[in-house]
Amino acid sequence: MTLPIISADERLAQRKGIKGCIFGRSGEGKTSLLWTLNATTTLFMDLEAGDLAVEGWEGDTLRPRTWKECRDFAVFIGGPNPALRDDQPYSQAHFDEVCSRYGDPENLKKYNAVFIDSITVAGRLCFQWCRGQPEATSDKTGKPDIRGAYGLHGREMIGWLTHLQHTRGKHVWFVGILDEKLDDFNRKVFQPQIDGAKTGLELPGIVDQVITLAAISDANGQLQRAFVCQTLNPWSYPAKDRSGRLDMVEAPHLGRLMEKIQSPGRPAPQRLNYPEIDIEVPPAPVSTSPFNPSTN
Repeated sequence: MTLPIISADERLAQRKGIKGCIFGRSGEGKTSLLWTLNATTTLFMDLEAGDLAVEGWEGDTLRPRTWKECRDFAVFIGGPNPALRDDQPYSQAHFDEVCSRYGDPENLKKYNAVFIDSITVAGRLCFQWCRGQPEATSDKTGKPDIRGAYGLHGREMIGWLTHLQHTRGKHVWFVGILDEKLDDFNRKVFQPQIDGAKTGLELPGIVDQVITLAAISDANGQLQRAFVCQTLNPWSYPAKDRSGRLDMVEAPHLGRLMEKIQSPGRPAPQRLNYPEIDIEVPPAPVSTSPFNPSTN
C-alpha cells in the first residue's frame, strides 16, 4: 500500500462544486435567484414554503419539515463520512438506512446544484429538535437547560453545513436573512439571522463564497440590486471570495456568477498581489507611571 497522494493533474481534473451562502434583508429577492439557475439540473430544498416568488419555476423540489429530514437529505446528497461511528449522523450506517428508504442516490446525478432556502429556517428546525434532546435538560434539576440546547444546536448546524460542504461535484448554495444591528459601541453591524452565535461565526470559514444581496445606490442615486462579493467593501457587508475571480460588486445573477467563479483564473503570480504597505503606525502611549523606566 502506498501513500494516497493525489497528483496535480488528478486534482485539477476533478469536478468541483462551489459551496456558498447568500445573505440579504427580507424581501431583497434572494429566493428569486432560483430563476437564474438551470431548472433541469437544480434541486430546490424549500424550507420556507414561501415559493410564491418562484411560482412556475419548473425544477424539482424537496420540502423537509423536520431536522431529521434535513440530516437525512444531507447524507443522501453528500454520501457517508467514513470517519464517523455507526451511531453518528452522516455515517455509513446512517447513509445505508436513508438509502433503504429513498432509493439509489445515483438518481441525484442529474442535479449539479442544490439551492437551500433558507439556512435561517434550517437553524430554527434544528433548535426545535435540540430542545427535545437529553442535553437540553439539566441533570441536577431536571429542568430545561437552554445553554445545553444552544451548545447542541451549534454542533448540529456545523456538522450539517460541513457535510454539505464536502459534497463532491455539486454546487450547494445556502440562502439566509441578514440582520442589521448596533454593537456595544453603537456601530452598525450585519449578522446572519441564525439561532445561536456559533453557526453565524463559523459559517464564513466553512463555505467558499459569502455573498450579500443588497440594494446599492448607483452614480445617479438610484438603488440597484447587486451582489457584494469582497470582504473589504465600503458597506461592511459580510462577503468572501475564495475564487479570487469576482469584482467587489457583481450583477445579481447566480448562474452567471458561478460561470465566472469557474472560469479559467489568472496565474497565481498575477492574481496574488502583495503591494508595499504604507500605513502610519501610531506612536505608543507614554506612561506616567513611576515604575516605567522611560520616564525616569
